[in-house]
Amino acid sequence: MENKVYKRLLLGLGMDCEDGHIRITKGNNFRIFGGSKETHEMMQEKAIKFNESLTKRGKSIDEIKMKEFYDIAHEIGLKVPKQKKKDNSKGGERNG
Repeated sequence: MENKVYKRLLLGLGMDCEDGHIRITKGNNFRIFGGSKETHEMMQEKAIKFNESLTKRGKSIDEIKMKEFYDIAHEIGLKVPKQKKKDNSKGGERNG
C-alpha cells in the first residue's frame, strides 16, 4: 500500500463573485478560489502575510502547532473560527 503525504495549507473560498470571473490563486502553503476581485485580492494579501510570518519564525506551515497558527492569524488580522479545545475526558474535541 502506498503512503500518502498530506500537506497543510490555507484555503480561501470567496463566495461574493458577481462578475462571472473564475479566480484561482495557488501559492506556497495556500490555495484561493473564487470571490470578487476585492475579496480575492484581500485573501491573497492575508496568505502572503501568513507566509511572511512563517518565514520570520523560521518554520513551515507543517511545523506549527494550532496555538501558533491562531497567533499568526491574529497578528495579520485573519478571521478564523474560534479555537477548539480538546476534551480529554471524552477523547474528542469541543468548542470552548
